[in-house]
Amino acid sequence: MFSRRNRRPKSAESRPNSPQLIEAWESLDQGDIPGALRSLRAHAEPLPPGEVAVVVARAAREAGFDDLHTAATALAARPDRAQELYSYGYACVERGVSYLAIPALRAALDLAPDSGAALRELVSAYEREGRHPEAADVLGARESALNAWPDRYLLVYNALMAGDLELARRQHALLPDPEDEIWLGAQDRQRRMLERAAAAEQATSLDLHDLRGWQFVMGGTVLGTLSPYGFDAGMTGRFAWIQDSHDRCLRGLLRLRTTLAAGEVRPRSVSLLPGRGSRILGLAAAEVLDLPAVEFAADRQDTVVIAYDLDEVARADQGPETIGQLLERAPGQVLHEHASSWTDRPVVTADSVTLLYQSVTAPWEGQLGQKEGGTLERGASDDRPAEDVAAEIVAADPTPDEGDGGTPADPDDRLADFVAAVRGTWLQGDRTGLRTSGPVRSSRFV
Repeated sequence: MFSRRNRRPKSAESRPNSPQLIEAWESLDQGDIPGALRSLRAHAEPLPPGEVAVVVARAAREAGFDDLHTAATALAARPDRAQELYSYGYACVERGVSYLAIPALRAALDLAPDSGAALRELVSAYEREGRHPEAADVLGARESALNAWPDRYLLVYNALMAGDLELARRQHALLPDPEDEIWLGAQDRQRRMLERAAAAEQATSLDLHDLRGWQFVMGGTVLGTLSPYGFDAGMTGRFAWIQDSHDRCLRGLLRLRTTLAAGEVRPRSVSLLPGRGSRILGLAAAEVLDLPAVEFAADRQDTVVIAYDLDEVARADQGPETIGQLLERAPGQVLHEHASSWTDRPVVTADSVTLLYQSVTAPWEGQLGQKEGGTLERGASDDRPAEDVAAEIVAADPTPDEGDGGTPADPDDRLADFVAAVRGTWLQGDRTGLRTSGPVRSSRFV
């Protein structure tokens, strides 16, 4: 994505005529490239790509992105040529502004309907934007002309990510084994997604509100708790901004205990990961699960590896090495992550997650509070020894937050029934990172 630069524009450049683009242009006058991009995201899609390219060319030049500047300048000069539309769309995808690529790639495909390159790049842009129903639609409209790999595979994938199991299963049945071994891993991942769906639908609805079900289908992760706020407003169990608590940490560990029992998993230890938060939670988990706490070792079997947030683990000393070791887990090794981002691609996919967040503050970090006079102020962090904070978690109150009353009841036996139904497909396959926030949102296929 573009970064902020404060260069002034060339005086010879003319302003765009479209009112929707003037706001973006004026942001560039102020040196505010991110502001211009926000304006383009809000207003640019209905406009002719050639007009938008005038503004994008200037933004790309000021950001130092020569490839996108060249492609946008060429499109502004020749807005009705398929090659220029495709090249511009491709450059937009590569530079992280896929929402600008979509109108151009749609236009390129209209001009060159048999172009497999334009079709796949448009699907790629849709996927990066989490617009999987549209990706499935554009592929389905050309079903008779699709190559098996990757085109029909991508149709199955996007149907799954859009929550359309019927379409995914029908197209998967038409998909032959790939001739090129490069696709074998993708075939295996997709087959396991469909196997997980068949298991999950025995215990849950798998409709578009079923966050736990789809979290498991897409990534093999069991989601322990649902947010009690904003369920009917589109969050369906995800948290947006959350200040975490010792109570919620304890509830997550108790739900982990329920998950392990229902999955007939019998660990012999709790493994501690790098990072203060993960160590605190790991020590608390050892008490809750009545298991010894040991330092993480990649080859240790029959152990629960505890992370507060895997992004924190990745930033810790020896974190990248540890994350790499968690991709291929030893037999009986279960990775539990308390707080997992649903808006970013995870560094590694956990087997169990307590909650999904957009922004989180751990209980031992400085949290915002209201002071006298109504002002907000961030408090001091809790710098006590990890053992002391862990003991406070173990002594906390795990009673769930009642929230706004919109989230369906989620008692322990419902979680246990779900895990019992899917345990034959749980803890299977690789753990490569996949953003799995529910149907219609995910990362681009790689």
